[in-house]
Amino acid sequence: MSWARAAQDPGNSGREEEEGRQEVFLFDPQSASPTVAFLQELPSFQSMRRRKPSIKSSQDYYSLVRVTSGETNNLLDGVGPSPTRPLREYALTIAEKRRLRDIQEANRKYLSGWNQWRQSSKKSLKRIVEDTKELSSYLELWRHDIHSIEGKFGTGIQSYFSFLRFLVILNLVIFLLVFSFITLPSAVFRHGIVNGSYVKVSPQEADTHCTIYEVTGTKGLIYFYNYIIDLLSGTGFLEMTSLFYGYYTVDAIHLGRLTYQVPLAYLLTTMTYLSLSFLWIVKRAVEGFKQSLVCSDDRFQSYCNKIFAGWDFCITDVNAARLKHCSLHYELKTDLEEERLRQRVAERTAKEKIRIYCLRIFLNAVVLAVLSACFYSIYRATVYSQEIISSDNKTRFEDNLLVQYLPSMVITMANFIAPLIFSMIIKLEDYSPGFEIRLTLMRCVFVRLANIGVLLASLWIRIKSCADEKCEACGYNYQVYPCWESRVGQEMYKLMIFDFIIIFAVTVFIDFPRKLMVTHCSVKAFRWCGLQEFAIPDNVLEIVYGQTICWIGTFYCPLLPAIATIKYFIVFYIKKVSLMHTCKPSTRPFRASSSNFFFLVVLLIGLILAFIPVGLSMTRIPSSKACGPFVTFEHSWDILHHTVSQFPDVLRAVLDGLASEAFAVPFFILICLVLFYLMALAGAHKRVVNQLREQLVMESRDKLFLIRKLTEAQRLG
Repeated sequence: MSWARAAQDPGNSGREEEEGRQEVFLFDPQSASPTVAFLQELPSFQSMRRRKPSIKSSQDYYSLVRVTSGETNNLLDGVGPSPTRPLREYALTIAEKRRLRDIQEANRKYLSGWNQWRQSSKKSLKRIVEDTKELSSYLELWRHDIHSIEGKFGTGIQSYFSFLRFLVILNLVIFLLVFSFITLPSAVFRHGIVNGSYVKVSPQEADTHCTIYEVTGTKGLIYFYNYIIDLLSGTGFLEMTSLFYGYYTVDAIHLGRLTYQVPLAYLLTTMTYLSLSFLWIVKRAVEGFKQSLVCSDDRFQSYCNKIFAGWDFCITDVNAARLKHCSLHYELKTDLEEERLRQRVAERTAKEKIRIYCLRIFLNAVVLAVLSACFYSIYRATVYSQEIISSDNKTRFEDNLLVQYLPSMVITMANFIAPLIFSMIIKLEDYSPGFEIRLTLMRCVFVRLANIGVLLASLWIRIKSCADEKCEACGYNYQVYPCWESRVGQEMYKLMIFDFIIIFAVTVFIDFPRKLMVTHCSVKAFRWCGLQEFAIPDNVLEIVYGQTICWIGTFYCPLLPAIATIKYFIVFYIKKVSLMHTCKPSTRPFRASSSNFFFLVVLLIGLILAFIPVGLSMTRIPSSKACGPFVTFEHSWDILHHTVSQFPDVLRAVLDGLASEAFAVPFFILICLVLFYLMALAGAHKRVVNQLREQLVMESRDKLFLIRKLTEAQRLG
């Protein structure tokens, strides 16, 4: 009967549906007390009464439903105020949302001309922004290649190549920044296009012998192989080019009434690219941190996520799908193993605990011994290489690339051998599989980044070591390092070049022959060895190591970001070919959400460690008196004090006030208050999230309760 009335009068049927909806969800305790009494037995209602004692009856409980339903009915009837929320946030069907959108379009003609223009302008601007984003996505670098990798190997490996693309863009931006504010003005002045002046050291500020700087290996008969050595080591004809610090001896460039201070621009540009890198990485890391924070649930929820939401639907390749299946199987086995390990740890006796703790202390002592051996080897290699390079009597052997690249080779060997030892030691420490991976990775990160620090410390010890009064007058070892900044830049340049050579050589001379032997040889030893795995953490540490070199070396070698951009551009295709033809994906699972956050955290650690040597060289080590833009200052940082001293008295007083304790203490208190507020807000958000999770659990219990009641009613009927 109701269906016939609905066919004769569709409008009446719509009203009946609304009335029926209210009859189902909006209960009146006076007219439907048995039903309400039944619904009061729901677990969600009982939980609400326990949490909120003010709810005495179902009338209080369902008042919120009435308000929400009344608002929805007003929207559907076209009465009441306009919706303040987007339509997608309302619990309406697609047909109802379309009808509501038609009502809004019909009511728009009653608006004033200004409001109509504002709404149309807002929609047009929104459409333009969306079209611009869509167009920029098509212009994105390596868009098709990365999507192809994602389709064949999943989002974990795709996140590595996206991370590599981010480093290419970051280095390109740093290069454009350095080139625009440092290299281009100096080159324009040196070619006589604009007027300016060079930096000059007066005899009162420094002794004459401190200002002597001659580039060796550029006079007399030069053999062809010397050019190759200079190209790979940054010496000879490259030493006085715009590639290194010693080239930038321009003091000021005059542009009409304006004066462009190159030394100030040099320091501010260095601070800018470091700050820009920090903010950019933090911005991208926060997005990944939100996902990891949401996903950091209990083990049961993690198990459910792996079972019901662990499959990567971007995979289209059969082998990649089989590998993903194995990865999920491995991950579930790892979770079970961790659960068994927790149970075993809980059942350990006091004697077993003492034994395992003593074993871990001993193994950590072995780790420290390995680190000390690596650091000492790097120190001795650096000292030997610098003594041979700076010696007066050179033989043909001492001029070859072996001596030039000796520190780089020792660092590369340490980066290769130490992780192998750590992977063997971690198996004896009896940690959980997940913690084993994290601890090994952190040890490898520390080795790679600390090796660079040991190299720089070895150089600075020799730079500051003085044996006579003339050397002490200059503040550094001017005889061996007349332009010590360029020498440090050469070491960073060699590390960058050697790192690229190693990546290329491993792919061409190890991975490709291994692929051929495994594929075409019938020897069981080769087949047992198998293909090289595309280990995501190792590849990430590899490029983070190179990026840390770039951040440190840009102050001493301003064009190093351009070299890093070209290097990572080529590395992308090397790794892509290696992945497609010579390697197999790693069996250890890496999801894109956790991988991106891990990559950026490791990169942020490298950036923070890069701040230390650059900051110390600016503030603690005296500037070279024979080269560079800071020859008139004791330290590079002194250019800021000199610039501030030339400001007007009012502006200088304001800056002094900002740097005083009277401003610092209240500002620190304000920052603490803001921090406490954000912590309280985060705690409130966390409580809301927990309440929503409890509500989801209660809804599942309501469904089980209703199913049980329905089953009982069917049995009785």
